[in-house]
Amino acid sequence: MSSPLTVVTWNVNGIRARLDHVLTYVSDNEPDVVCLQETKVANNLFPRVPFMELGYHVSLHGAKGYAGVVTLTKQQPTEFVAGFRDDPPDTACRIANVVVEGIRIYNLYCPNGTKVGTDKFTHKLNWFRRIRAELDASETAQSNVLLVGDFNIAPDARDVWDESKFIGELHYTDEEHAVLNELLAFGLQDCFRKFNDEGGHFTWFDYRAGAFRRKRGMRIDHVYATKPMADRCQSIVHDREPRTWEKPSDHMPVVSTFSR
Repeated sequence: MSSPLTVVTWNVNGIRARLDHVLTYVSDNEPDVVCLQETKVANNLFPRVPFMELGYHVSLHGAKGYAGVVTLTKQQPTEFVAGFRDDPPDTACRIANVVVEGIRIYNLYCPNGTKVGTDKFTHKLNWFRRIRAELDASETAQSNVLLVGDFNIAPDARDVWDESKFIGELHYTDEEHAVLNELLAFGLQDCFRKFNDEGGHFTWFDYRAGAFRRKRGMRIDHVYATKPMADRCQSIVHDREPRTWEKPSDHMPVVSTFSR
C-alpha cells in the first residue's frame, strides 16, 4: 500500500524571519506538498536553494510587501497558475495554484479586510466571490480540488475562543460568513470537521496577552476539498509544536493526509 499524500499549509508570517523554522519542519516531516502564505518577499529574493536541496520544486508568487504565497512540491507540478486566471491580476500575490498527482491545489492567503466597513473589507468580500467564479469557470464539484491556506475567516462559534468577543468583528461578520459559505457551496467540505466537531481547536493566536498559553485563538487556516478529495482525506491535525518555538509565526501548520 502506498503512503498517503501529505499536504501542509502554514502562514509563516515572513519567510526570512522564519526560514530556520520552515526548513527544520520540512526536513523533519518531509511532506509531499507545503503551502506557505505571507512569505513577504519578492520571487527573486525567495530562498529557493535550501528547499531545492531538500528535494522540492518551488512555485512562487511573491512581491515586496506583506503577502506572497509559495508552494513546495516533491513532484514537479504539471501546471502552475500564479494569481487569478482572469483580469484584473492578483497584484497582492495571494494565490498559487498547482496541479500535483492529478490534484489541483489552491494555496490561498485571503485578504484580511483590515476593518469592517472599509474599502479593504469590501475588497475581501469580492475576492472570495472571484475565487468562487473561477471555480465555476474551470472546475466541477467532482474534480480533485483542494483549497488550503489562511482564509482570515473563522466559520462558526467553535472556531473562536469566545464568540461574544467576536460577533460583528473582523474575521467573524455575517458578510464574511456569507461569502465563505457561498464559496463552499461550490461543493467544498471542511476536512477538519470530518474528524472533529469540537470547539477550541485554533490555528492562530495573537502574540499579545499570552494568547497561545491561554488558548485564546481562532481557527482561520483551513483545508477545503471537493467530495472526491474529502473522501480521500485520512487525517488533519493542527501541529502546535512550531508555535512553541522561539519567535514563531502566529499561525501553526495544518497537516492533512490523503489516500493516493
